[in-house]
Amino acid sequence: MNLNKVLLSAATVVGFTAATVATANADTVTVNAGDTLSHIALRNNTTVEALQQLNNLENINLIFPGQKIEVGGQTQTVEQTPVVAAQPAQTAQADQTQQVAQAQAKAAVEAQQAAQAQAAAAAQAQQAAQAAAVQQAAQGQSYTVTQQPTTSTAGNGDETAAREWIAGKESGGSYTVTNGQYIGKYQLSASYLNGDYSAENQERVANNYVSSRYGSWTNAKQHWLQNGWY
Repeated sequence: MNLNKVLLSAATVVGFTAATVATANADTVTVNAGDTLSHIALRNNTTVEALQQLNNLENINLIFPGQKIEVGGQTQTVEQTPVVAAQPAQTAQADQTQQVAQAQAKAAVEAQQAAQAQAAAAAQAQQAAQAAAVQQAAQGQSYTVTQQPTTSTAGNGDETAAREWIAGKESGGSYTVTNGQYIGKYQLSASYLNGDYSAENQERVANNYVSSRYGSWTNAKQHWLQNGWY
């Protein structure tokens, strides 16, 4: 047996496509690469059994390129060309493009998740600030004015007017207004009031504070006008 001959299976045809078809009168045909006995029978309007008997073939699955096969009638010659497979470079480029698209989609999802997390954190911070404000307001409203204050500092009309002017600027004249650590009509520090938020104590502490720091309410008003606080 010639080792250069190729065993061809009747069930296997890979890598070829029909390109041209020609018809000729012939009693025999030549086996081409990729041919099977069933293909030859189909092209020549006959059967595998007829070809087996006509050519005395012991094994219908064993034919060779270049072998002459008697068909006894019309024949069609089919020229075949190999199928061009996709180039490896093209396949690699397509894979790379897909990977880039997937990476971009993943980055977009992560960016969206980060934005959502930031929005949630901002919402939580806002809720916490609102809750703290409500709590402070509730604490401020708990202070009760038991009686009208008495002014412990005797002074002329200018002193009284200056004191009321500052009170109006600081709290609108309310003994219950709070702003963080600052409490009451004169917005005094809680440490100054020492836990006593009554109207009497607020008046007393305010008079002592102004007297020791500015000497008079009139001077305190002038400082407030220049600096926005006293």
